[in-house]
Amino acid sequence: MELTYHQLTQENGIARITFNRPKHNVLNMAMMQELTAILAELNGDSGLKCVVIAAQGASWCAGVEVLDHKPELAPDMILNFDALLKQIHAMSVPTIAAVNGACLGGGMEVAIACDIVVAARSAVFGQPEIKLGFLPPYAAVRLPRLVGPSRAIEICTTGKRYSAEAMQQMGVVCDVFDEGALEKGVANLTKEIQHASPLIIRLNKKAVNQHVGMSINEAMESVNDMFLNQLMHTEDTLEGIKSFEEKRRPEWKNR
Repeated sequence: MELTYHQLTQENGIARITFNRPKHNVLNMAMMQELTAILAELNGDSGLKCVVIAAQGASWCAGVEVLDHKPELAPDMILNFDALLKQIHAMSVPTIAAVNGACLGGGMEVAIACDIVVAARSAVFGQPEIKLGFLPPYAAVRLPRLVGPSRAIEICTTGKRYSAEAMQQMGVVCDVFDEGALEKGVANLTKEIQHASPLIIRLNKKAVNQHVGMSINEAMESVNDMFLNQLMHTEDTLEGIKSFEEKRRPEWKNR
């Protein structure tokens, strides 16, 4: 795939997508389409273990092109942005937003669509759409699930900017790294994931996402069924047990 707005590297099951639309990586419709296509293609790779979304430039992503919000363009913009966010949710492996600089508006919506958000200490988050007379559709749906309705309303109706530490306290950001340490922090995180079987990584993510919102009894019945009738029938789970007994590293078959 020839890329215009992104860089893509893959190594040992880890795919790294880097925003490359200087200097603030503002999303236009073509960039959204390209990122959606990259993710869709990666999702078909059975050996994939994790996707990292990073950025070059002064901002991770400073939002969606304001001019694409004009009434005649808004339907296509929403259609393309919706397709991107749905594709992020459709990824069968963990997605990590590695945020540096400004992560605002549509950029923050892309970040919070990912499974894990990590950030440099200097990163700044916010949904400033209200200052231009808009609302952030995805954030209005996603944020209440992450931070609760009260804090979500604060974020959306004030347009305030929040530090990485503040986002960590709310539970949006998992880890905050000192300046210059973000890359090492991401590498350490992906290294932990890299040790696991691609198949078992997918089953773990599915086990979490499939049971959100269920009653505890219903969820436990379902996840136990997954454990006994899916997980325990994989070669990799049996290999994990065998390697432990034999005191060696497992050799995953991905099946």
